[in-house]
Amino acid sequence: MTRHVFLDHQSATPVYPEVFEVMKPYFTEHFGNASSLHQHGLRVRDALRTARQQIAALIHADSEEEIFFTSDGTESSNLAIKGAAYANERKGKHLVVSATEHPSVMNSVEFLEKQGWTCTRVGVTPSGLLRLKELEAAITPQTVIVAVHHVNHDIGTIQPMKEVGRICAAAGVPLYVDCEASAGWLPVDVKDWGAAMVSFSPHRFYGPKGVGVLYRNKRARIVSILHGGVQEGGRRAGTENIPAIVGGGKAAEMAIGRLTTRGEHTASLQRRLWEGLHSRVSFIKLNGPAPGPDRISTNLNLSTEFIEGEGQLLLCDLSGIAVASGSSCVSKSLKISHVLGAIGLDHALAQGNIIMTLGEGNTAEDIDYVIDSFSGIVTKLRAMSPMWDEFECGVIDSVIAPTGRGKSFSQHAAEVSGKASH
Repeated sequence: MTRHVFLDHQSATPVYPEVFEVMKPYFTEHFGNASSLHQHGLRVRDALRTARQQIAALIHADSEEEIFFTSDGTESSNLAIKGAAYANERKGKHLVVSATEHPSVMNSVEFLEKQGWTCTRVGVTPSGLLRLKELEAAITPQTVIVAVHHVNHDIGTIQPMKEVGRICAAAGVPLYVDCEASAGWLPVDVKDWGAAMVSFSPHRFYGPKGVGVLYRNKRARIVSILHGGVQEGGRRAGTENIPAIVGGGKAAEMAIGRLTTRGEHTASLQRRLWEGLHSRVSFIKLNGPAPGPDRISTNLNLSTEFIEGEGQLLLCDLSGIAVASGSSCVSKSLKISHVLGAIGLDHALAQGNIIMTLGEGNTAEDIDYVIDSFSGIVTKLRAMSPMWDEFECGVIDSVIAPTGRGKSFSQHAAEVSGKASH
């Protein structure tokens, strides 16, 4: 019997019933515009203030006045990076980011580079941890912002934010932290980190889609990149999405009391899932740190050798298992994930990549079903894989567990390509 198991919680989580209930009146009864001066507008502004307070409490901000609402995490990242760059360009036009940042950060940086800014991309270890000495050396007198994510969106690596914050503070450079993959799951303390800006989205922790958060320390200088009215203190024009903001505030309030139990629950399932897959599936690799203090408990990024991520994803879906794929097939790009490239993962392993992310609703029975199903999926795909045939014949060798019987896939592919060109 097919079981339905959702293992893509990093992309979306279901809205808590309690969250949905507090949102409902703002669709029908309290439908006023927060910019209006009559009582309907005043009632909505009170709700906005409450949501800001709830969000501020989640991340230990000093005041609700430091909380700004956007449409999602991508907009928040754009506002943080571009807003700080434009506001501080008289000081310099240099940016520093880790090499494994989210595309919303990397693409914002590339946009600015086309306008004359320069950027240093700081390397990471094979487990995805930021090279702190390299970060320290990258900062110059012209650096206007450093961007480092708290938890990596692909491989779950937790960065040492206090150490990063100390380096930035010593250099007098504002720090922006993308907490998209961690807020609501791990403690976030903007004061402890010395962060100038922090962003995240409530839909990652049982809130609604359509709202993003940007924390900005009062001393941090940014300018608006969206022009219109004076909403959000003049930093983000446009009518506020009140139902989503109210729901996001409630989700943040609920997260405060559930951080510990969430982490314990998903950590137990994460260990069970990885140990089960590792014992049942040959030539499988965990990308990023081992389960423990350096990895968020919700994430497993897996490379299964000799098959591609797209096939794994599609057969998982047919088996009722929802996962994400980091493979180039799904993105319709010839490039592998920049995160997997930054940690030095072999190209063939990056092609066979999928991401499983856990949530509160997953159970041990779900995990056992996934282990059983996935081992069968791998067997089925390898039976159809030319790469698996070549491995069994000794033409190519494994990257994960080399036998010494054949060439690496990369060497073999290069030889085949060379012969074809002649």
